[in-house]
Amino acid sequence: MIIDTTKLQAINSFSRSESLKEVYGLVWLLVPTFTLVLGIIIGVLVIVWLERQISAGVQQRIGPEYAGPLGILQALADGTKLLFKEDLLPSRGDIRLFSIGPSIAVIAILLSYLVIPFGYHLVLADLSIGVFLWIAISSIAPIGLLMSGYGSNNKYSFLGGLRAAAQSISYEIPLTPCVLSISLSNSSSTVDIVEAQSKYGFWGWNLWRQPIGFTVFFISSLAECERLPFDLPEAEEELVAGYQTEYSGIKFGLFYVASYLNLLVSSLFVTVLYLGGWNLSIPYILISELFGINEVGGVFGMTIGTFITLAKAYLFLFISITTRWTLPRMRMDQLLNLGWKFLLPISLGNLLLTTSSQLFSL
Repeated sequence: MIIDTTKLQAINSFSRSESLKEVYGLVWLLVPTFTLVLGIIIGVLVIVWLERQISAGVQQRIGPEYAGPLGILQALADGTKLLFKEDLLPSRGDIRLFSIGPSIAVIAILLSYLVIPFGYHLVLADLSIGVFLWIAISSIAPIGLLMSGYGSNNKYSFLGGLRAAAQSISYEIPLTPCVLSISLSNSSSTVDIVEAQSKYGFWGWNLWRQPIGFTVFFISSLAECERLPFDLPEAEEELVAGYQTEYSGIKFGLFYVASYLNLLVSSLFVTVLYLGGWNLSIPYILISELFGINEVGGVFGMTIGTFITLAKAYLFLFISITTRWTLPRMRMDQLLNLGWKFLLPISLGNLLLTTSSQLFSL
């Protein structure tokens, strides 16, 4: 039997090339994911530092200043302290629910970052149903909070979990018609929504096309993040620390991180849906044409687009932080009345108005 060495060499080279392609594909999948996770971690640390500095400025006091220059490493020091604290477990609670709850809350919020475009071609998953995927994923996080409250075997924790679930449902429903209004006038893809706002610059933002929807979305986002004046699940005077009462160590740190992750993702979605995303505010000039993003080596343009996206998101963060020290906490009945009796009818009316305008424009 004669073996053709030429064919063997061709087969071996083909198999090597296929394996190299698989390795390259895996690397190109892991690198953006790792970069996104690293950026999210840095973003959360910056948000914690900004909140402490802005809060100190509003209250006319000195904020953190010892951990690093201007106290910028204070959040890292707090995280290190929580990491080395003892992880206590309730003796009569459900240990499985108690342990799984924080992880579900964090993972559900992290998955929302998959569909957020930080810049031109800087999105992990450009899906045609991106905004609806975010709504579906964000509905999972309250399940983790409810599991944590029930698994703690504590009346304050359980009431805090019930409040968190009720609040999330009450403000998820008004938020959905606002997203539907954007989808009717643009698209369900987050990238397409940003590109649809780019033609007229500042005046092409959905903020001007959907001012009612923006207001409802803004209020609902604050309530979804459980920020003051909507922090009823953690009302210290009534529930000690809500569903976090029995938690310590790294599990308590996961809730701490989840709240800021949720605040950041809400700010980014406000930027994408209403503030033009990564585009500049110059009419008739696209950032891709201005900085040459479509050309080879347009990394500088991508960096500029990411910077613009984050700058708009941090503007929303600044407003939410200052709101915390401006408005008093609402009662539970006031919270539910605002969601069901005011925001929901307004958002449905906005959806009806958008649908009518789309029908008459055909």
